[in-house]
Amino acid sequence: MDIQSYMVTVGKQARDASRLVAKADTATKNRALTLTAQAIERDVERLLAANALDLNAARAKKLDAPLIDRLTLTAKSIADMADGLRQIADLPDPIGAISELKVQPSGIKVGRMRVPLGVIAIIYESRPNVTADAAGLCLKAGNACILRGGSEALHSNQAIAACVHAGLKAAGLPETAVQIIETTDRAAVGELLRMNDYVDIVVPRGGKSLIERVMQESRIPMIKHLDGVCHVYIDDKADIDKAVRIADNAKTQRLGTCNTMETLLVARGIADRVLPRLAQIYRDKGIELRGDDATRKLVPGIKAATEEDWYTEYLAPILAVRVVDGIEQAMDHIARYGSQHTDAIVTEDATRASRFLREVDSSSVIVNASTRFADGYEYGLGAEIGISTDKLHARGPVGLEGLTSLKWVVYGEGQVRT
Repeated sequence: MDIQSYMVTVGKQARDASRLVAKADTATKNRALTLTAQAIERDVERLLAANALDLNAARAKKLDAPLIDRLTLTAKSIADMADGLRQIADLPDPIGAISELKVQPSGIKVGRMRVPLGVIAIIYESRPNVTADAAGLCLKAGNACILRGGSEALHSNQAIAACVHAGLKAAGLPETAVQIIETTDRAAVGELLRMNDYVDIVVPRGGKSLIERVMQESRIPMIKHLDGVCHVYIDDKADIDKAVRIADNAKTQRLGTCNTMETLLVARGIADRVLPRLAQIYRDKGIELRGDDATRKLVPGIKAATEEDWYTEYLAPILAVRVVDGIEQAMDHIARYGSQHTDAIVTEDATRASRFLREVDSSSVIVNASTRFADGYEYGLGAEIGISTDKLHARGPVGLEGLTSLKWVVYGEGQVRT
């Protein structure tokens, strides 16, 4: 395969399709989403069979357990994909909405209209559900998309894409509105990142090495996050039972996700009542603890945390734990070591909760709930294209509005400028 020629063809097809999708009405887009959901439900066995091919290959290559976990499809996760598409269909269509329309002294009316971005390239690893989520969100937001999944999920992604194409075709939209890169050659990614004539924005979803590569090579603006070093701070005004439940869930509900807690901060005044209980829970669930001196005095036998531990996104059964003097030191720690992804406070003090919300500079800041809620599905977005820790354009879970832009619109009645 001539990679360069192939990628140019994909880009041209995406650009042409984007113009057709941009002018599609809401009913047509929703019909495509609903028909895709039906195709996914109809083809469960075929999707599971395709996923089994990928899983067998992944095990033969002895890939890490967290990656295999992210790669695995089940009947439930397939049903969730279909449900996510229906949720996207039920969301209000942002395209064409005009906001902030105001009459100016000249008599003109000035407002802003929400419009598609155009062509979105998504580069992702392991998670086949991203194929359905990305296609659905891009379509509802009036965009075409080019999807480059990881080689380890090729069969799964192709099977899901076939369902998407069936839905598009049945709704009268071009199948090229959603294209899966059919080659596993890494050179295709390099070509994609240079296709600024055809691609408007790139969304990398995957490990640090992938995102670093995209950051280095891309000529195209990005929506991204590099690390998910998420914290839970248990304040000395916390409800202990609530705190234990949240800190347990934030780490153990799922290990290999970017919104999983990697560092637990506990106020000194409550540490002796919280840490022994949590340590037993973590021990029973196979979580290795690495703590500062104060933590190790309260939980004997655990490893000493190093400076590197505070910066680390483990995506594994390891948790760094630190005892802090209070909210000031907790926020200082997050500012120094965090990745501006998701951080939570557990407290019954409304003033401290308000301070934490205002002063912690992360894309999601949470009071009295698990960091695992930092997710487009849980935020009511239907699904997400990814999570952004950037401060421009989109931040946090990126749903429909994050895949659109705004343009100024002006209504006049013959006015001329003097």
